[in-house]
Amino acid sequence: MDRPAAPTPTGPRGVRLVGWVLAAGTAVAVLAGTVRLGGRLDLAGAVPLAIWLSLLLLVRCRWPLAVLLLSVQAVIVFRSAGLTDAGWVWPASAAYATLAADDRPGRPGLAWAAGVGLAELAFAATWESTSGGATRREVLGSLGTEALWLGVLLAAAAAYRNRLRWRAELDERLLRAAREGELEAGRRIAEARLEIARELHDVVGHTLTVVGIQLRVASEALDDAPKDARAALTIAQQVRSEAVRDLRALVHVLRAPGEAAADPAAGLPQVEPLVDRMRSAELDIRLETSGDLAAVPAPVSLAVHRIIQEALTNTVRHAGASRADVSVRCGRGRVEVDVTDDGRAPAAATGGSGNGIRGMDERVRALGGDFSAGPRGKDGEGAGWLVRAAIPVPRYRV
Repeated sequence: MDRPAAPTPTGPRGVRLVGWVLAAGTAVAVLAGTVRLGGRLDLAGAVPLAIWLSLLLLVRCRWPLAVLLLSVQAVIVFRSAGLTDAGWVWPASAAYATLAADDRPGRPGLAWAAGVGLAELAFAATWESTSGGATRREVLGSLGTEALWLGVLLAAAAAYRNRLRWRAELDERLLRAAREGELEAGRRIAEARLEIARELHDVVGHTLTVVGIQLRVASEALDDAPKDARAALTIAQQVRSEAVRDLRALVHVLRAPGEAAADPAAGLPQVEPLVDRMRSAELDIRLETSGDLAAVPAPVSLAVHRIIQEALTNTVRHAGASRADVSVRCGRGRVEVDVTDDGRAPAAATGGSGNGIRGMDERVRALGGDFSAGPRGKDGEGAGWLVRAAIPVPRYRV
């Protein structure tokens, strides 16, 4: 990819102003330098040369190499014709500097300026030693000063060009950093929104399902078993309170993103109460655990709890199952969870619009684990459903 051109410190109006200033300065410098060096100042020599060199500088930005070549040619013509005795290199100093400082891609301005300068000095040495009648000492004395001036001029122009390049690269890096910052901020916002969406889906869906189950139990037992009805209503109230706590934690994150959010009322230690709440006369749920559930890190503990919660919610709402088995195994640097039932596939897995399975998969993938959900066997629709997840916890050992 081509390197971007260096930024111009001024706009088009400023560039034109600089051109006029250089043109005027060159005209004055050529005339004043001719007088200062004891040369002739007449209308047939130094004056038209100064005007020509000045006018060429007005188009230096568009054709810097052509401006330098025409300037050098003018100096050579005027000097070899005896119309002026001004110097060879310094009258075209602005043209040399403009080309040497040219920073556009594919334009080796410094090399061209150095080559043209050496060619001009070589011609000057040849002309002065032959047609000019100067001795070798005089040629070395006069042209040595010109060569030194050319070297200083090109070095200053190269330093200015490098400064422009440095500024261009710095601006490019700052722009890239700003874009990367915007992309990173957008990515974090998207991840936060996705996490909040998953939490809302799991909390609200589970709460409505469990409350619905307990209200049905309370309605059926209200006349014959008031104690059972009261217990079901108590469980519904407990689930509602936990859901309110989780929703408040989400709202806190939205209102104060820089502050730490309250711990959600969910985790592996709460799996057994979760299973008890979702167990009903229509659905028998069995739980098996191994390992120290309380020692599992909070992110993994919350993720496993939500997976079990969502899997059982789908079983209750969509599967029409009579039995479900939940297995949680903690050890060997990982946490494994299986949730199976004997019902049919949930709607989300057969082309429905639900987000439960996708949300479980996103939770597990975010923690570097593996997730799968699908039919448990090959016996058809009633073969059951299996949700399986394995999340690594490198520092966790049992």
